[in-house]
Amino acid sequence: MMQRRAVIAGLALGPLGGLRSACAQPARKVHRIGILALTNPGSAASDLVGPQPRNPYVNALVHKLRELGYVYGEHFVTEPRGSEGRPERFPAMAAELVGLRVDAIVAPGPTLPALKQATSTIPVIMTADGDPVGRRYVQSLAHPGGNFTGLSLQSVELTGKRLALLKELVPPAASVAVLWDRSSPLYWEAAEAAARERGWKLLSLEIRDAGDIEAVFKAATDARAGALLVFAAGVLFPLARRVAELAARSRLPAMYELRPYVEAGGLISYGADLIEIWRQAGVFVDKILKGAKPADLAVEQPTKFELVINLKTAKALGITIPQSLLLRADEVIE
Repeated sequence: MMQRRAVIAGLALGPLGGLRSACAQPARKVHRIGILALTNPGSAASDLVGPQPRNPYVNALVHKLRELGYVYGEHFVTEPRGSEGRPERFPAMAAELVGLRVDAIVAPGPTLPALKQATSTIPVIMTADGDPVGRRYVQSLAHPGGNFTGLSLQSVELTGKRLALLKELVPPAASVAVLWDRSSPLYWEAAEAAARERGWKLLSLEIRDAGDIEAVFKAATDARAGALLVFAAGVLFPLARRVAELAARSRLPAMYELRPYVEAGGLISYGADLIEIWRQAGVFVDKILKGAKPADLAVEQPTKFELVINLKTAKALGITIPQSLLLRADEVIE
């Protein structure tokens, strides 16, 4: 009889004991990934959130994490913040993510100064910056040495190529105005060296902040520049549509370093594929979540570049794009 009671008691306690055991197991940590995104004025915040965000760059990042085995909501969630075309919001957004104590922050070049000020401990994964060493985000590409790592733009090295492509669209004697960001003089130095080698005339247009934009375009037209090379990704990228509009109004054929300028109405761009860069940022997130230190993760150079041409803008400017150039384009926007 006593044995039977013991069996019954054991059966009664079995499920309860199992429940207690399950409750005692530590809950799986859900990592929080902060994201600073450069979004256009009026863009919906909902485009950035969830397992399948509509924003193409954030989507590329989340998709890569899914490929690496991470399940949204189970292994990680994102904490995205969009600028809505207002770069003055970067410091507040950076401070907000730091306050949330996210596990890592994925961010493009224009937002990095704010993050540099906001944190020296949370890992920051750069989704492309033109000069991370010169701007002192990292000590060197091979050995970052701090809390920043990720991918560079390799933009300075492409200067000669961009000038050559632009020269295919304008008369040989046309001077080229170069719009560059004073925080990275390497841009202007590279353009000057490439032009000197080929005997081309350049006009330097140094920009300090977004408030200079109207003045530099007036300077370009007053100097009768025949074309424009836009380098100032850091200052002007959040205002890509405005820059494209001013170039069109000034009747200046313009070469840009990044595709979004052309999507916003610019004429032509040649540079790194930003979608691919955001995808590769997912690899950095994976390594950091597994315990790697950003100081030890070498900054990577982009491996995929794209030539994008806007035929609608070419028509508005009265420019005929040579067939040889169209055949080399990765995408032609009509």
